[in-house]
Amino acid sequence: MAAPTTRKFLGRLSLPERTFITDALRTETVGGIILLVAAIAALILANTPLSGVYGDIRNFSFGPQALHLHLSVESWATDGLLTIFFFVAGIELKRELVAGELRDPKAAALPVIAALCGMAAPALVYVVVNATGGGSLKGWAVPTATDIAFALAVLAVIGTALPAALRAFLLTLAVVDDLGAILIIAIFFTKDINFVALGLSFAGLALFRLLHHKGVRGAYIHVPLGLVIWALMHASGVHATVAGVAMGLMLRCTVREGEDRSPAERVEHRVRPLSAGLAVPVFALFAAGVPISGAAVADVFTRPVTLGVVLGLVVGKAVGVFGGSWCAARFTRAELNEDLAWADVFAVATLAGIGFTVSLLIGELAFPGAPALAEEVKSAVLIGSLCAALLAGILLKLRNNRYQRLYTEEERDEDMDGIPDVYELDTPEYHLRMAALLEAKAAEHRRLAEVTAADDSGDDGPA
Repeated sequence: MAAPTTRKFLGRLSLPERTFITDALRTETVGGIILLVAAIAALILANTPLSGVYGDIRNFSFGPQALHLHLSVESWATDGLLTIFFFVAGIELKRELVAGELRDPKAAALPVIAALCGMAAPALVYVVVNATGGGSLKGWAVPTATDIAFALAVLAVIGTALPAALRAFLLTLAVVDDLGAILIIAIFFTKDINFVALGLSFAGLALFRLLHHKGVRGAYIHVPLGLVIWALMHASGVHATVAGVAMGLMLRCTVREGEDRSPAERVEHRVRPLSAGLAVPVFALFAAGVPISGAAVADVFTRPVTLGVVLGLVVGKAVGVFGGSWCAARFTRAELNEDLAWADVFAVATLAGIGFTVSLLIGELAFPGAPALAEEVKSAVLIGSLCAALLAGILLKLRNNRYQRLYTEEERDEDMDGIPDVYELDTPEYHLRMAALLEAKAAEHRRLAEVTAADDSGDDGPA
């Protein structure tokens, strides 16, 4: 009987996957920096004499009442603009299922188990803290989410040399995490359902899919249809962001004859900057503005609801993601990449504790009738995410020298053909190019040696 084969955990990515991951992370990193600026601006506005004006703008309502769309500015950002973010998340999930890490069930087991454990452990931490402290269990889902944009913004500052495999692992975790958050929102935060509106929304989704797969293109068709689907989903009582995910999942990720890129890739290329550069930062601008004071910070660590959120993000996420990764590797006989150590996995696992965007959204949904408590939960999310970012920064810095060596090895292109050498070591063409380059260098050095020798002999003659 053949021995079970082992697989590499966090091994080298294929070149196409590496290129896609690099491009996606570059956009997310820029978006994370913009998001950070928006969050800081929100905190400044909420904690200065401008707080009154900021509150008036945030609570200003507009929109057609007959369509149930007379919403505050904050609600438009939460239910409207954030749908764009979830639309991109839906495309990412579809791509991962069709062409990415999740297409192979055996390979997908590791990040999926890590992500699920990374959601279950924070929820368990929150429940234990509040069950023993007499707090509310309604916020159990708040610390379960990871904010990929913020996590990558941290990497942009302190982890620029992080190997591509670890970055891809973090991105895949976030994709599965987003799916979990979507399911949580759809299942646990949907109360009264208008089945007529929901049915019409599904009919719109069916038409959206039909037009897309028939090859009908044009924003003038799909954008108005998408707005109708979104409005019907909002009127149904299901959170409107679910419409964005559903439409993202319906885009085709495969390339047909005559196409350079799939429709999903084309749409994502256009929409991702809008999501990362506008939708999510505007949401943060109106969601992260909470009063912060010494007493408020102290309360976060003394009240069970807020303490559960902080510990869930900082402790639960790190332990869950790392523990899930280790157990999955142990029981699936997957070997960790020999260039990495489990300390590297733990450092990335701590980054998963940055739970800004979706955590803030779930915090609002969990306590709809208690605005004061919802504001305290937002403070806890900010503090917990900051603590996770600081801890991850320290751990990543401690491993930076190893990362720098791996990054240099991954990026080396001595034959100057635009493809890193690690992807060509098994091809004869690479070695022939290197031989030609080295022979040319050798010939140049022989020529320089002859010139130097001639100069030296000329210097030995009489003055």
